Amino acid sequence: MTNRVILIILDACGIGELPDAQLYQDEGSNTIVNTAKAVGGLRLPNLQKLGLGNIARISGVNPTPSALANYGKMAELSVGKDSTIGHWEIMGLITRKPFPVYPHGFPQKIIRQFEKAIGRKILGNKPASGTEIIKELGEEHLKTGKPIVYTSADSVFQIAAHEEIIPVDQLYELCMIARKMLVGEYGVNRVIARPFVGKPGSFQRTERRKDFSLPPWSETVLDLLKKNNIPVIGLGKIEDLFAGKGLTQSIHTKNNSDGMDKLVEVVRLNKMGLILINLVDFDMLWGHRNNPSAFAMGLEEFDRRLPEVMELMEKEDILIITADHGCDPTTPSTDHSREYVPLLVYGRLIKSNINLGIRESFSDVGATIAEIFNVKGTGCGKSFFHQIQMKA
Repeated sequence: MTNRVILIILDACGIGELPDAQLYQDEGSNTIVNTAKAVGGLRLPNLQKLGLGNIARISGVNPTPSALANYGKMAELSVGKDSTIGHWEIMGLITRKPFPVYPHGFPQKIIRQFEKAIGRKILGNKPASGTEIIKELGEEHLKTGKPIVYTSADSVFQIAAHEEIIPVDQLYELCMIARKMLVGEYGVNRVIARPFVGKPGSFQRTERRKDFSLPPWSETVLDLLKKNNIPVIGLGKIEDLFAGKGLTQSIHTKNNSDGMDKLVEVVRLNKMGLILINLVDFDMLWGHRNNPSAFAMGLEEFDRRLPEVMELMEKEDILIITADHGCDPTTPSTDHSREYVPLLVYGRLIKSNINLGIRESFSDVGATIAEIFNVKGTGCGKSFFHQIQMKA
């Protein structure tokens, strides 16, 4: 019997455009494959042994005839391509209606309401790169104290503020005010706090970003596990993405390295339940900033640290590695990309080297986890546990 599942979500590590990518202007996106090409090949010996190179042709990552893990890739059924939608689908909740986006900025009605609620005017109100908008408006923000509001191609309302002008706790309060306002017709997926520091010409965003997501409108596999008294420990921005629902413990992380440190510690101390982590640097630091060399180094660093987790696994444990969307750093776009995501499933007491094929939905992971823990799922997704389970 499996007592523990470790789920690692490599934020934005897609593995090829979906058939409907043209609807999202994402033709040609292939995050991992294109990153490998851009840097002359990736060195991922541990992921190669698990079977990553069996999923797609990745420069430097060869296919293996005897993969230690089971492998495949998953399509997204939900409408959209962001982290919240991707994580919700992984946990068995399909999003059929897209969240609203604001390619020309937010309606003045919303901005006036927000300004009245916080007692000050704002700067910005347009789609922009987070690093570019603080470069453009950061100095004026320092002089006036006005927070910077901006959005992107995703359904987000982002508020940037210098930590010496608007302390982080106050910035979070502004975000909570916006979150309460942005519901119904204007219900953006996430309100995001974007604190920064530094002086004009050298502003830097800090690691104290915080996401305020809409809560899932229905139960996810996380809720079902928790109801059945199965521990659910979320690391990284998992708590933010699920608005705290379905978790028995939440641990925030500063970056990928800190995330892996904390994951190793959690795996060492907690022998039961679901442990899931989001490693966000691939998305936030490298994908959105079109930095394939840093993206590649991040993948290689994750690969180096993966054995630390695997060596702590009990023989009954199952490890699942996947992603929530793409964010190809080699394309002109700086936004998420509509892609398949990789699927690797490893455990000492399950089968190995099984080609799980192209799954119809990310929710197959949630359905599988529900079956592993013998709880009723959400009704979405098809479990692949029967394909990898050893016969008694």
